[in-house]
Amino acid sequence: MARKSRTTTDDERQKGIAPGIVAKTKKRLVVVSGGSHPELAHAIAAQLGIEVAPTERRTFASGEIYARFETSMRGADVFLVQTFGSPVNEWLMEMLIMLDALKRASAKRITVVAPYYPYSRQDKKGRGREPISARLVTDLIATAGADRIMSVDLHAAQIQGFFNGPVDHLFAKPILARYFEESLQGEDRETLTVVSPDMGRVRVADTWADEFGAPLAIIHKRRDPKVANQVTVHDIVGEVAGRTCLLVDDMIDTGGTIVKAAQALKANGARKVIVAATHAIFSHPAAERLQDDAIDEVVVTDTVPLEEARRFDKLTVLSAAPLLGRAIKEVFDDGSVTSMFDGAA
Repeated sequence: MARKSRTTTDDERQKGIAPGIVAKTKKRLVVVSGGSHPELAHAIAAQLGIEVAPTERRTFASGEIYARFETSMRGADVFLVQTFGSPVNEWLMEMLIMLDALKRASAKRITVVAPYYPYSRQDKKGRGREPISARLVTDLIATAGADRIMSVDLHAAQIQGFFNGPVDHLFAKPILARYFEESLQGEDRETLTVVSPDMGRVRVADTWADEFGAPLAIIHKRRDPKVANQVTVHDIVGEVAGRTCLLVDDMIDTGGTIVKAAQALKANGARKVIVAATHAIFSHPAAERLQDDAIDEVVVTDTVPLEEARRFDKLTVLSAAPLLGRAIKEVFDDGSVTSMFDGAA
């Protein structure tokens, strides 16, 4: 029996579709949310003009986690939003289960949107017989079915190389810098000094100094290897006396580093100390520590959820949803995520 021929339409010719080939179905963007920070997921979806896909999530009496998507995921470009505040291990397991469900539901592409990346501080071996947990997490994510990872201000940039696929490393500096462009006026702006709380953050602090045309100061610290979360502050390199000091870091966990740095700055004559950080982990007793008189203001983003009990009067929380929403749109549209930052790091 002779095969019926089909004439290519003008529209198909314009799209470069070969003769006789039916045009592909239009791409479909889906945002799903884990249980760690649904407010952020809904804010991201709102930026994209869509709703978060309904998901059934529950924990059985035994502690086992269950997840099921209530709408079709077949052929969709899915972005799974799951950040990693406490309890990090529960959220990690939930994300892996949701990834498996998406893979088995025939999602075309799955991107993990992890604003704060889990185990990012365990990126190398400091001593013998230690794990490299950040690498293990990327292996788990890949095995569970993710095609891509998106995160904000990774604690260690080399984590991007742990995943055998695209990693979109976003930066919160544009969000934070925009806030300070508006809030730092008069003497605060004229006497501004950007401060790195340790040697490891110097490169990031230097980009902040360039942003504001301000001098850079560095705090030299030493950790006690025998005691977790204990820091001893030593010398300050740079001029801070009589100046407004902007302490910049990627995260605040228990607050020990930041508070001791602020105290050292005030002891050396700083007129004001403002703290800027992307990830407000705020493990106990951070909220209490950050209310220390040495700190005048703390500005963070909402990459990690902060309940009212961990908020305080000197705290300002900025939304990361516009940043993440735009990055998701660039990925979905096969655009350029890098172009969003103009070389920021």
